[in-house]
Amino acid sequence: MSREEFLTKLWIWLSLSGFALSGATYCLSRGRQKWDRFARYLYTFAFITLVVHVGFAYHLYHHWSQDAVYQETARQTAEIFGWNWGGGLYVNYAFMLGWLIDVIWWWRGLDTYHARPKLLAVVWQVFLLFIIFNATVVFASGIVRWLGLGLCFTLCLLWWLTSTSRTSYQPMRQTGDH
Repeated sequence: MSREEFLTKLWIWLSLSGFALSGATYCLSRGRQKWDRFARYLYTFAFITLVVHVGFAYHLYHHWSQDAVYQETARQTAEIFGWNWGGGLYVNYAFMLGWLIDVIWWWRGLDTYHARPKLLAVVWQVFLLFIIFNATVVFASGIVRWLGLGLCFTLCLLWWLTSTSRTSYQPMRQTGDH
């Protein structure tokens, strides 16, 4: 593995790890603010490391050329789906912008973040999972595909197991382990 490949992959795996740990922590927090805050830190870390990953990919592989990134996206899409289309790049941009907005929203306060419409939260999480599934399963191979499949399955299982008990957020205002 080249230095460029190692650096680029290191940052995306840090991002995916941060996202997975954030999701697990959030699902298991059950309203405990310390856990929710820790999940928020992990979620922010995951976003920042995604941005670093994109920076490394643009710098090391595409020399900051938007056209080169678009062409590579089109090539990979054609390889998998037989459709020479680079528009998935703009889906990735929307994904990053949405994640930035979500991070900012969460930092504005746990109560306001938890009070957002449930449908919005579900749609956003499904979109995140869709992007992660495509990146780690559809467009990957070998061990990465299996790790991505395990990650997506585990997150879905956690969300499903905790969805019935987390229908509404009730912050615990006690001190101590809460």
